[in-house]
Formats: sequence, structure tokens, C-alpha cells
Amino acid sequence: MNVMTIDSVVCAPQNNVTNFLRYPGSKRRMLSFLATLLPSAESIEGRYVEPFVGGGAVFLFISPKEAFLSDINPDLIDLYRGIRLDAQAVWNTYSHFGRTKKDYQRIRSNVPRLLVKRAARVLFLNRTCFKGMWRHNLKGGFNVGYGGQARRWVIDSSTLKKISECLQHTKIRCCDFEQVIDSCEEGDFLFLDPPYRPGEREQINDHYIGRQFTYDDHRRLASALTRANSRRVQWLMTTSSHPDIRKLFRSNRIISMPRGTGRLPGRLVKDSGEIVIANYLAKGVHST
Repeated sequence: MNVMTIDSVVCAPQNNVTNFLRYPGSKRRMLSFLATLLPSAESIEGRYVEPFVGGGAVFLFISPKEAFLSDINPDLIDLYRGIRLDAQAVWNTYSHFGRTKKDYQRIRSNVPRLLVKRAARVLFLNRTCFKGMWRHNLKGGFNVGYGGQARRWVIDSSTLKKISECLQHTKIRCCDFEQVIDSCEEGDFLFLDPPYRPGEREQINDHYIGRQFTYDDHRRLASALTRANSRRVQWLMTTSSHPDIRKLFRSNRIISMPRGTGRLPGRLVKDSGEIVIANYLAKGVHST
């Protein structure tokens, strides 16, 4: 197994759009570390591809020239598509939603037909739900309780406009990760942040659309990335350091994260049980 260590951590400025979503396991606060390993937008010859886009912090940080984003979460896909289509309309709807718990419950229980209104609903629920949790029931319905208005106005219309600009040359799909990875060709760059609980081999809560991300999913992911290797696609992934997962990627570069999210949401800790795996040797990193 090739294990890589970081000689130095380069400070990566976080642009003001990377925190527009509150998302479990977001890599926004790890960007300074990840920036030492990730390519720049200019160095990506093909597309930037992210099959588990989630909060999109890495995508927004790199701001690639061309991208393919996907997720199995249809609410997320509605949000990105709505902002891409008309950021101002999304903001107008978002800013006119009510401010009470009853307003929250009413908005949560009703899914609009228009895309921009669905996008505004998702954004509102995310910014006002309890602790930014992203949980769905078995039917795919968002079921997190009310958390208050304190974090609602951290974003503004200019935030959504900048995100919309980043999304203009981006393909957005709601689909399984495997078909996205299999579509990648030489020159594309894959960033992967699959659901995981640090230090464990299965995602045991239900924010992954009402089901677990199982070890079989990790094995399926490893097989897809092996096929991507044969097409000379470069990729980097953040995941759990569980021994069974490390074994799936024994031929690739493995890097321990100096700090990660740990078991308590929103709190960075040392020795979190998170690792980075890559099929290339990044600048500033050496094998040991």
C-alpha cells in the first residue's frame, strides 16, 4: 500500500460561495488541505466530474471551465438546476418565505411544481432546519425538524448569482454514481466524496435518501474507479479509513487527513478516521 504524507499545508482561500449549503460531511473546512492535492481549473483538460456533489464546496472552490455534477438526491439536483436556470427567481421566492415554525412545516410538506420554486424550498429547508441535517424518510421526503432563522440570511442574492455563473457550463444529473464514473474519459478529473461515517465502512444514518451507503456500494465504487484507471482518468476521493475500505484501494495513494469532521457533525478533530485516496501523486506529497 502506498501511503502519502503532507510536507506542508498551503492555505487555500475559501471563496464566499462554498458555504451556501449546510451539508453533512461538507469538505468546505478542509479546502486548505485538499487544495494541496487538487488540480486547478486551468490544468483540467477535460471535465471536472463529481458524482456525489452534496454541498458542492470543492466544485465551487475550483470553479472549473466545464463540469458534470450528479447526486442521487433529487432535492439537491433541483436546487442546482433551479439556481442555474434563474438565480434571482430562486432568491425572490426564498426571501419571501415566512419566518415561523409553522411556515417551515408548511413549506416542508408541500413540493411546488415549478423548478425555481422547488429550488427555493430546498434552500430554505436547508438553511432553517435543525443543525443543517439532511435526512430523508424511506419515501424520499425531507423530514428534519425546524432549527430557526439564525442561519437563513448568511447568504444573499449575489451568492446565488455567483453560483449560477459557475453552473452555466455544467451538466447536472440525478443518477447513480456508477454510470457517471463510467462516462469519464482521459482528461477528465473525478472528485468523489461518497457518504461515509469516519472510521466505519458503512454510512449508518439515513441522509443518503432513506437508505444506507453499504459496503457493497463501496465495492461497486472501487470497481468503477478501477475501470476509470484503465481509461487513464485521474481521480481523488475522500472516505473512511476503515481497513476494509482501505483494502479496496491498496494500489492507490492513501493520505491521512490531519483534521476531519469526526463523529460529531460540525466539529473538526484530529485523527478523525478520514482519508484521501488518489490514483496520482499530487504536488507537495511524497510516498512513504
